[in-house]
Amino acid sequence: MRDKEWVLVGRGRPINSSAFESPSHPAALLSGFHNLRSKGHLLDVTLIAQGEAFKAHKVVLASCSDYFRAMFTDAMLESRQSEICLKGVSAAGMSLLLDYVYTSRLALTLANVQDVLSAASHVQLLPVVEACSNYLQSQLDIENCIDIATISETYSLSGLRTVVIQFMCSHLVELSESPEFCRLHPGQLEHILASDFPVDCPELQVLELTLRWLSLACLPDPHRAMWTSRFLHKIQLSEILWCDIEGLIENEDRVTRRLVVAEALHQTKLMSPPAPRLLVNSRGMTQSIVKVGGFSIGGITNEITYLQPSSGKWRHLTSIPHVEQCNFGTAVLHNDLYVVGGCFNQSLQENIHPFGFRYSPRRDCWATMAPMQRERCRFSLNVASGHLIAVGGVSEGDGPIAECERYDPVGDVWERISSLPGPSTLHAAATHNGYLYVSGGLDRDIALSTMRRYDWRQDRWETLAPLLSARADHTMLVMGNSLYICGGWLDDDSTGNRILVDSIDRYDPSEDSWSRVAKVPTPRSHAGIVSLNSKIYIIGGFQSDAMFDTATAVVDIFDLESQSWTCGESYPQDIWEHTCVTLYIPTCREDMEVFPAST
Repeated sequence: MRDKEWVLVGRGRPINSSAFESPSHPAALLSGFHNLRSKGHLLDVTLIAQGEAFKAHKVVLASCSDYFRAMFTDAMLESRQSEICLKGVSAAGMSLLLDYVYTSRLALTLANVQDVLSAASHVQLLPVVEACSNYLQSQLDIENCIDIATISETYSLSGLRTVVIQFMCSHLVELSESPEFCRLHPGQLEHILASDFPVDCPELQVLELTLRWLSLACLPDPHRAMWTSRFLHKIQLSEILWCDIEGLIENEDRVTRRLVVAEALHQTKLMSPPAPRLLVNSRGMTQSIVKVGGFSIGGITNEITYLQPSSGKWRHLTSIPHVEQCNFGTAVLHNDLYVVGGCFNQSLQENIHPFGFRYSPRRDCWATMAPMQRERCRFSLNVASGHLIAVGGVSEGDGPIAECERYDPVGDVWERISSLPGPSTLHAAATHNGYLYVSGGLDRDIALSTMRRYDWRQDRWETLAPLLSARADHTMLVMGNSLYICGGWLDDDSTGNRILVDSIDRYDPSEDSWSRVAKVPTPRSHAGIVSLNSKIYIIGGFQSDAMFDTATAVVDIFDLESQSWTCGESYPQDIWEHTCVTLYIPTCREDMEVFPAST
């Protein structure tokens, strides 16, 4: 060994290594290439776009583009050329693209995005293609949505096309009234009609605007008949009253009238019954069971989840925009969910409030509404003749109350109506055939067996045949021409213990009589109970007063037609003191599943 060499590794000692990685190296490398290009050093290829020359480094282009990598490394003619002509790429797009390649920065505008997208698609620079797609999504409006749809089709941007079609559906009325409407390509209109996205108008209006587009399009007769037939297959004519169809097509030409009538008759034979008329349009919507609020092992929650029966999965929908609360009133009017009143804890005190909120599943947004004239919790909120009616409940400092009030959603105002014949809380209520029925409940500590009916036309209450057994904290459901009450409890007079009522009872309004229908296999209190498609769902709740003697994830399903019970897929978490309703939820939502709570 030479004298000036140092021996750094001792005999028999392990060799220690140290890895070094410079976080600034990638930026320094990119900056170095950019400086070389700016100074014209080591450039080895010239790209020609629209007759304009752009000098670059093959290694840089190949490192970020599969197109250039194949061109320069495979046995292609261009690999031996120093000048490459790019046909179909604009000079403006190529200039911006090279700036991005050497700086990682790109300033997109509506004026340049199509040039950049065209160039990036041509040379397969996928991050730039994605950036252009995201930018176009952010700029969507009525004036440019048709152009963006055309761009998405030209460059096969399926994700962007889906977003544009969804935007058009949700703004269909506004689009149809704009000058841009007649610019829709027939294939684009067909895609709108065939898509599974909610629209903002009734199906009658969908038919009307489709026929109007056909009149504006000036298609040759053979093409017009073909497209008319194709469009009509995508319109849910079975949801439109026949008299409305007749009135709409009376001024159309003979061929169009014949096609509409034939398709309407065909659909009437094949289609399932239409959604309730109160829903603006069932297009792109699926009727779902919705769980609102309640308690779990983690405590009180404002979370709202939903189950589309076809999927079998509970998913997150939204949350009540209020501090965590319970014992509120819930109702569904025109497919909007109303959550009103309730109570919350503050400094170990229960606070009852009068405030309410309205949630639109189609728009996925909440809105506030006028507060009730009186704060209340443990009351019933009901729909009657396009209004909401708040019945009884508990008010601050007064215990159970009999007062009732009605909400006008158009005027956003509450007004007092006739009070219940007596105070009641934790009762059940439902609307049927022009009347509001209220059953059972509590007056102080006494479970009631009363059945009362409110006539909102005359603003008066009457007393009907009593329940077969007293019940509090139960649910009333309307199914066909009958009312069914499920769940609930009463106190044993001799022991003072709570007894769970284990039957489903049926009330016949025409006979003012009760009958026992079925026995619940897993009786529970504080359960969520709802009906869907002739089935009664009992979800969660307590089996007894003992805090952990629960069946809080069990779902029992009673089929009225077969008079049989089945056990449904359990809710993913323990839940109680929640409410359940049915809502039409957009089918296209991709919400996170509800996962079991960690233990």
